[in-house]
Amino acid sequence: MAGLCEGRVAIVTGAGRGIGREHALMLASEGAAVVVNDLGAQPDGSGADPGPANEVVAEIEAMGGHAVVNGANVTDFDESEAMVAQAVETFGRLDILVNNAGILRDRMIFSMSEQEWDDVVAVHLKGHFCPTRHAAAYWRTQSKKGEEVDGRIVNTASPSGLYGNVGQANYGAAKAGIAGFTMVCALELGRIGVTANCLAPTAITRLVAPLMGGEENISDELKDQLSPRWVATVATWLASPQARGVTGRVFDVRGGTIAVSEGWHRGPEGLNPGDPTGAGEVIEELLKRARPNGDLDGRDDPDRF
Repeated sequence: MAGLCEGRVAIVTGAGRGIGREHALMLASEGAAVVVNDLGAQPDGSGADPGPANEVVAEIEAMGGHAVVNGANVTDFDESEAMVAQAVETFGRLDILVNNAGILRDRMIFSMSEQEWDDVVAVHLKGHFCPTRHAAAYWRTQSKKGEEVDGRIVNTASPSGLYGNVGQANYGAAKAGIAGFTMVCALELGRIGVTANCLAPTAITRLVAPLMGGEENISDELKDQLSPRWVATVATWLASPQARGVTGRVFDVRGGTIAVSEGWHRGPEGLNPGDPTGAGEVIEELLKRARPNGDLDGRDDPDRF
């Protein structure tokens, strides 16, 4: 039986390890040819090692699939353009872009350096823009030629970006930006047959394990419950033709649960009296009626702020 993504071509960024690796393997298992992009950097973005990407390609080929390695830096506009070109030149087309590459440089805001801010925002936010821009241009060209386009963009946000998390001002801001970026992409690209959706995953990876006391201190049961494969199942479906009608959505995926993150909505409102004291009285009344901000699980937490 043909897989969900049979005959489709995907680029997965940050696909050498963790969630990206599972995306690449699952897409391949469902019939997609995959461009496995990864610099092989350390969790903080330093260094480079082509080994992990080569290993993923080898795994895909061992299962009878098709894949190639790409070492582009996704923050580089020209390298991202070449990555899209590689997919088209190697496999004849591009149908799916999964933006997943990321790093962490956690620090409290009063201690964060300019470089720590710039590097994290660049890898996550610009690292989503550059590949998306060139994939979108490719799909627009195909559409203008009269060809049917059934493109997919799957972006990667985080609960930190949707709900906030201490010590991650850079990461959270970038991830929130990605969610907003996804909404705009969905609005702009729907007319040419491209959907854009976003995942906010919780999974145990080399980025997350140190925050949980180290991989050696995490039980096998919890590793299974929060395996990156749970996230890949959602990404793979979103990348398939079956998801043609789904766009502009953010999915909170953690283990065996999938939730739709509903985002900002206009809440209670009142009349602005035009003076600060009166405005304060109105705001205090509105806050009594407003839904509290969510906690890191995305659930109402009246005591959080």
